[in-house]
Amino acid sequence: MFLFVVMLGLCFFGKESSQSFLGRPQLTGPSEAEVKKYTGFSCELQVYPKNETILLQLYKEGNRDKLLAEYSLLSGRKLDEGEVSNFPLVVQLSYEGYLECVASAQNNSNIEPTVSNKHHLKVIEPVKDAKVNVSSGPREFFEGRTLNLHCELSAGNHVSYKWLLNDRPVAVSPAHHFRDNHLRIYRPTSADSGSYMCVATNSFNQTVYTSNSSKVVITVKDVVSTPDISFTVLKEDSHNYSAVVTCQSTRGTPPVTFSLYNLEDLVANVTVEERSAVFKIPVVLNRHLGWLQCQADNGDWVAKSQFLPLEVVPVGGPVTISSDIHLGENYAVIALEFHCQAAKGTHPQYQWFLNKTLLHDRGSFYYVSHDPPRQSVLMLSVGRDSNGTYHCEVSDNFDNTTAISSKRHYVDKEELNRIPDFVVAIVFGCFTLLILVVSACCWIGVLIRRREYGERSLADQEMRRMVAVYENDLDLLEYNEDADVARTARDGEFDQVSDVSVDECSQYGEEEEVKEP
Repeated sequence: MFLFVVMLGLCFFGKESSQSFLGRPQLTGPSEAEVKKYTGFSCELQVYPKNETILLQLYKEGNRDKLLAEYSLLSGRKLDEGEVSNFPLVVQLSYEGYLECVASAQNNSNIEPTVSNKHHLKVIEPVKDAKVNVSSGPREFFEGRTLNLHCELSAGNHVSYKWLLNDRPVAVSPAHHFRDNHLRIYRPTSADSGSYMCVATNSFNQTVYTSNSSKVVITVKDVVSTPDISFTVLKEDSHNYSAVVTCQSTRGTPPVTFSLYNLEDLVANVTVEERSAVFKIPVVLNRHLGWLQCQADNGDWVAKSQFLPLEVVPVGGPVTISSDIHLGENYAVIALEFHCQAAKGTHPQYQWFLNKTLLHDRGSFYYVSHDPPRQSVLMLSVGRDSNGTYHCEVSDNFDNTTAISSKRHYVDKEELNRIPDFVVAIVFGCFTLLILVVSACCWIGVLIRRREYGERSLADQEMRRMVAVYENDLDLLEYNEDADVARTARDGEFDQVSDVSVDECSQYGEEEEVKEP
């Protein structure tokens, strides 16, 4: 009985729960949509109460305050038919993100609502009206400051940006940084000058949308570099001379204003569309007329050259030639360097001659380099073609009517590689001296050895004598150890000698007594 009641209760509650349970809806739709275009989403509910009106609502996740769309499932439907709701939408940019469908009983608050799976929607807005904005300031400036460019759009998202300089892609480098719609160039130079344009693109369903900005001209000026100063002398007539002064900078965006100063006094100035200027001032020979300086300015700062003495001294003698030798394998002379220099002269002109024939700057076996006013260098490759007599002549480059010649130097490959007589004499003398030293050393060694040998001989003789004495002592010792007969006989002999000696002493005493008066 109890079991029947339990089974009846389970059936009742199961029937009641089936009538009040909402299944989880399934949300489907496109993953991408174009803004302001119609698109549709479907929310399907498989399980729901038979006699309830079900409300399906479309929201953006986390925002239940704004309803995007809704659909009602009317009561009286069969459970196994199911119901699919369609949500036609005009897509807005705010719809981008995760969407969800919420199912709830419209007139029964006892039934708990259910929420569908999340569905992500990407909303595409085609790019429109690209424009370059220079946020760093003026469009014309000097090198060194940072250039910031922004590509602005009136519409568009999910955009890719490309930057063009003079219709070519901007090169990637450590100085060029790209980030989203920004282009930043650190310490730009004149190479970064030109027309900049940004290209913005995005796409939807294989359709590519592109917007090109108008071109913006950026001018980066190079700061003028320190100018070099030099001058040449121009002979007007026999008594009048002028200095043609050249001021030149290797860098700097024109126009450039060059000014020539003599110490603090302004001599002249000029503005040119180049990076060099020429000034002409009178000079007097053999007189120091001051110190010249060039100043260059193209709007950012003033660059100043070194000071140059304004003095013109004609060439004077003597003219000397020095040489350097270059050796190859086996110490053979393979090249020569001749250095020609005049005793004085601020603007010399050098000329080299071989057998009175002028040598130009370069030939098959020689090369001429000039380093005025200090010297001129002639480099020779020693060979059959280079044999001959060389000399140099020096004159003023502003007046070549008078030239000063150096002494002549004869070059011959065989002579250069022949050993000089004095070297042979020195080598032979050194060899002879070496022989004498060795001979003396040998003679001294012989004498020392003889002396040592003589001392050794005396020592050997002394040693032999001592050995002989020692051997005799041994013989005597053996002899003293003979039989008693021999000892007795010797004792008798000793006694006889002693008697005779006593008698002789007695007789000698008597003779002395007689002689006394």
